[in-house]
Amino acid sequence: MGTGFDRRRLLQGSAAASALALAAPALLRSAIAQGGSTGGPIRIGFPVPLTGAFGAEANDQVRAAQLAVKAFNEAGGFQGRTAELLVRDDKLNPGEAATRTLELIEKDKVNFLVGGLSAAVTLSINNVARERGVIYNSISQSDAINEAKDFGRTTFHEALNPHMTAGAVGRYVFPKSGKRVAFLSADYAYGHEMMRGFKRAGEASGIEVVADIRHPIGASDYSAFLPRIAALKPDVLCLCNFGRDQVVSIQQATEFGLKRNTKLVAPVLLFTARKAGGDAFDGVIGGTSYYWRLEDSVPSAKAFNDRFRAAYNGAVPSDYGALGYAGVRSVLEGVKAAGSVETDKVVAAMEALKADFYKGPQSFRKCDHQSVQSVLIVEAKSKDMKTPDDVFTILGTEGPDERFLRGCDELGHKA
Repeated sequence: MGTGFDRRRLLQGSAAASALALAAPALLRSAIAQGGSTGGPIRIGFPVPLTGAFGAEANDQVRAAQLAVKAFNEAGGFQGRTAELLVRDDKLNPGEAATRTLELIEKDKVNFLVGGLSAAVTLSINNVARERGVIYNSISQSDAINEAKDFGRTTFHEALNPHMTAGAVGRYVFPKSGKRVAFLSADYAYGHEMMRGFKRAGEASGIEVVADIRHPIGASDYSAFLPRIAALKPDVLCLCNFGRDQVVSIQQATEFGLKRNTKLVAPVLLFTARKAGGDAFDGVIGGTSYYWRLEDSVPSAKAFNDRFRAAYNGAVPSDYGALGYAGVRSVLEGVKAAGSVETDKVVAAMEALKADFYKGPQSFRKCDHQSVQSVLIVEAKSKDMKTPDDVFTILGTEGPDERFLRGCDELGHKA
């Protein structure tokens, strides 16, 4: 998920936290880095935006992450040590996230960090964690964290990124729905990343871009854009926006009648967005990392859903909830595989990890620690629903394949 990528705010927040960190004597920093390596619970810091625009997704991340910790402890933990989740509210603010992350490392002496939900915040968390040599597994859908300038050997990225989701959706939609493509994109880094993914996927299909329209984040009125798009009669309209922007733009495009001649697609189509947008989403195609109906064909998804239902009164996990679960599972499985909580050993173990936690096989690419996993192509519906949560039809699955990621050289990693 992305929010406005404000590098100035990020640097200000990270700089403040870094200054505080450097104020600690070197020996103390060394001792802190080793804290928790022997005895006591294995502590996982979990900064997420519990308050703010993405609170619903963040709270689901917490609920699923707690399940991962519980499962680890019920299975006996590691060498007699249980795991513990330390949740902090980053308030969707890079400066707040840097401060909370530093507290988790220095005061609470966490062994690992998992969390984040927006691009700017996840970079802020990573900046502090990387400087302190603490493993951080990001569960934010960002392209930037894998680039060499922001990456460190302790940086891992559990979530999909917009290049992967937009690419998968484009490869599915363009051959079926037509080559004349219009873009309506939120005008910031995350919107641009989604559009780049679509355009690259469209090169193989020979798409023709008939419109490239940008809108500000938080736009509430799309009436100035929709007549222009309708006049061009595109086969496909790619909505490269997120959250409330996506909900409002799809609702207004539907009311305007755009669906009569044009297929609406979104690179990231979330369970929570469909629930908020209602039947205006009918027929919209998008990509997602997880949808609970995957349980019909994937045993690990069924096991995860059953555990979630049992813990939370029959509720099903959202896509972002699943990322919280997988983020914690990856770190704890890394500990077990390494036979240690020491950073270097766990990094090596996570690099070699081959897992199926909840959706099928996944692993981390070595050059940038990006999780290589499947992308689900889903279509929103409001009819023939078995339950109120049965809001998507799974149209297809693009399996895990490094060819669908941006190359290591492009990201700045040396061979």
